[in-house]
Amino acid sequence: MKLSSYSQGRDNNFNLIRIIAALAVLVTHSFALAIGSGDAEPFQESLGMTMGAIAVDVFFITSGFLVTSSLLNRQSTIEFVWARVLRIFPALLVMLLLTVFVLGVFFTSLPISVYLSLPMTYLYLAKGATLLMGVGYNLPGVFDSNPYKSTVNGSLWTMPHEVRMYAILAIVWIVLRITPKLRLTAFQIIVVTFAFSAGVYLFANHFYFHYEGEFPRLFFMFFVGAAFYVLREYIVLSRWLFWLFVIGLSVAISDKFVFFVVYVLAIGYILFYLAYVPSGVIRRYNRLGDYSYGVYIYAFPVQQAVAALIPGVSVPHMLLLSATITLLLAILSWHLLEKRCLGLKAHYVGYTKKLLAFGLTRQSARTQRDKAAQRR
Repeated sequence: MKLSSYSQGRDNNFNLIRIIAALAVLVTHSFALAIGSGDAEPFQESLGMTMGAIAVDVFFITSGFLVTSSLLNRQSTIEFVWARVLRIFPALLVMLLLTVFVLGVFFTSLPISVYLSLPMTYLYLAKGATLLMGVGYNLPGVFDSNPYKSTVNGSLWTMPHEVRMYAILAIVWIVLRITPKLRLTAFQIIVVTFAFSAGVYLFANHFYFHYEGEFPRLFFMFFVGAAFYVLREYIVLSRWLFWLFVIGLSVAISDKFVFFVVYVLAIGYILFYLAYVPSGVIRRYNRLGDYSYGVYIYAFPVQQAVAALIPGVSVPHMLLLSATITLLLAILSWHLLEKRCLGLKAHYVGYTKKLLAFGLTRQSARTQRDKAAQRR
């Protein structure tokens, strides 16, 4: 069956996949934050990448697919922007406020009055809340004695990249208004070209250039997801092809260079097969909610707090304690904040359209008055 047939509704496994990915990031960080180094992470040496890195790729592929679906189905930039803003920023802001004014105040080694008076404290908050100029990682005197020193929330590094992907997608869609008849076709061609070009660069960089920045990889993953959506009419989710990719990955584990090639080629297909084909009892997870974002943004500071409160904590204990606390925070975040904020989207979209219509009406009236004055 084609991907287009599966992707018409919301009955899928994306929520389950994303919570597993978020917990995989937590597992990877447990090694670094308990020991002080991520070298002990099980997959780093054998695969050349961690569980956390694979999980981030899953997030970006999923995001590219779902936000492209949202943009093309609604074909409204205003709705697209508000959907992204309400999904990301309310929960992010609350987490940052709790981090700076609760966790930071408790764990700083500085006098509280000094901590609260330093510009660095508020720069951390401002950068994290806007994501425009990257994010801050350090708060004054916080976690200075931890095995993984000073970094308060290392997971936030992906957030500016994700916002940039949204912006690129929206800008392409807006610019293509100049060709309304060819807009959709041109958009599809550009998305596929982005994915293909980024893939070529990713291989060339991995084997020849060795540029260490993360943006090219995340760009590729995001637009692979977007390309899967625009090409959904041509992609068949086949059991035999899924297992071919899985077996190929399993065999390639013995050589990290071969694994990288197979991984890049296979990860998108494997992800979408798992998102849509398996059904039955696992779909019941959707009744719980989408806790993955909360897990992702809260896990790192929770783990640093555990490391600070229990010096010498083992990796298993770090994993158990931090996962329990983080899941609780994520559940509260979803039900008390995230879900409610998403429910406000129609209100803000309608209000924005009214404001724009009012502005256009005033501009039109002003133009008419100017023309009348010129005639006089």
